[in-house]
Amino acid sequence: MTIISASYLDAASAEPLHPAARDVLEAALARGWADPRRRHAPGRDARLLLDNARAAIAECLEVDPEEVGFTASGTSAVHRGLLGLTASSGRGGIVHTAVEHSAVLHALAWREHDAHAAVGVDRTGRVDVEALAAAARVDGVGAVAVQAGNQEIGTLQPVDELDVPAGVPVFMDAAAAVGRGPLPRRWSVLAASARKWGGPSGVGVLVVRRGTRWRNPFPGEDAVDESPFPDVPAALAAAAALQAVLAESAETAPRQHALIDRARAALAEVPDLELVGDPVHRLPHVLTFSCLYVAGDELVDALARRGYAVASGSACTASTLEPSHVLAAVGALTHGNVRVSVGRDTEEADVDGLCRAVTEIVADIRSREGL
Repeated sequence: MTIISASYLDAASAEPLHPAARDVLEAALARGWADPRRRHAPGRDARLLLDNARAAIAECLEVDPEEVGFTASGTSAVHRGLLGLTASSGRGGIVHTAVEHSAVLHALAWREHDAHAAVGVDRTGRVDVEALAAAARVDGVGAVAVQAGNQEIGTLQPVDELDVPAGVPVFMDAAAAVGRGPLPRRWSVLAASARKWGGPSGVGVLVVRRGTRWRNPFPGEDAVDESPFPDVPAALAAAAALQAVLAESAETAPRQHALIDRARAALAEVPDLELVGDPVHRLPHVLTFSCLYVAGDELVDALARRGYAVASGSACTASTLEPSHVLAAVGALTHGNVRVSVGRDTEEADVDGLCRAVTEIVADIRSREGL
């Protein structure tokens, strides 16, 4: 039996399947099962659905349909997109912010013998654009990786302010930001993940702008699509979810922004609790904080027992038990860390209850430790 938390506050990891996606997925399963490369009727049906999915995603992201590809995950989109830029130019160096998602860091490790450079951020998590531009001018640099918004602390990056040399393309990991507000425009390749906006898991989106030098860095056809036989129903459902989320965003984004502001104000009253990330220039749905003298996993488990589902540590490195590289980069506490991310259905009562629970649990843990 699946147990759903009374208050799901981990939307930055995955949103529940959007009702619009569920309806489309059920309908598409009956028509989109065939190989879309085939010329027979079932194949043409699948091709039509796939083309519709590509066109819908393109419209949502304000790009051309032929620039959009589907991958098996957001991680795969990051790896293919970023390494495809360096593969095409022969310049393997990648300049990146110190707070990029671990998928970017893993891509760097794939080309570990190249001259990569991490550019630091300030206490809010915002990258130094001048330092990044200077690093991008070094010989051998084939790409710059700058995320749209940080998946862990919510800080938005000034992608449109970047002044990188001509011939050095910008890769933007937009997984945390798609559907959450306007996206930056000064990028050459974009990667995203459908489960972040209420689409099915197992659907990544890779966008390569026309005129960008890019080629598949892995064995297989030199195409933006990871597979010539993608999951057509899931791709169409992902597109339907994104359309619905964007249609709702004028109401959803301000409401979520206000919920996080409400949580920040309440948690600021907890002694020795540090709020992390930019309080203004941020994703609308993410809040991270660290508590001195409290273990993050202990706090998360105690909150789960009270019905609050949140995340601890880096969403991408928690399983390794390594300290969060994002928190380390901004100089925040790397222990006692909790990420709260509100979803479509989160209400003020969920946030208020969480904040009361955090206050009580932190006091109890510290009391038991004699603090």
